[in-house]
Amino acid sequence: MDLHALSESLPRDSTASDIQIVPYSSEEQLKSIAHLIETDLSEPYTVYTYRYFLCAWPHLSFLAMAEGECIGAIVSKCERNKNGRNRGYLAMLAVKTRFRKRGIGSMLIQRTVEAMVADGADEIVLETEITNIGAQSLYENLGFIRDKRLARYYLNGNDAYRLKLLLK
Repeated sequence: MDLHALSESLPRDSTASDIQIVPYSSEEQLKSIAHLIETDLSEPYTVYTYRYFLCAWPHLSFLAMAEGECIGAIVSKCERNKNGRNRGYLAMLAVKTRFRKRGIGSMLIQRTVEAMVADGADEIVLETEITNIGAQSLYENLGFIRDKRLARYYLNGNDAYRLKLLLK
């Protein structure tokens, strides 16, 4: 994937100019991240799940900040899979409802993709609920493709799509 092409696909909305994308830097940010995820995603996560990602791969998680408030977050990891490919994984992405459609999710994804490329990622994968059309559109507009459908993947019984971005 050409990072320039990814960058060009991002919205050029002036309302996003006040938004700062900052790297995860401390446990103090965990509460804000957890609140966003709990509000916007259908899956419940324990504090241990957050710490698994944030302690091992803090450089792959970012927050979107506006006037000192955390309005978006992405939590990720990157490691070798069983086939020997260096696989990035977008575990969680959430943007507060009132800040959506301003390119914030795209900015968070772009920063994470750049960090994963710096880590030598060959590909990036994620799962999204089959009913989450907005998320599917966001990822597909950034070059992710549907890899497979996962039956009854979520606790609520819904299926998921696994999406993949090939980097190499």
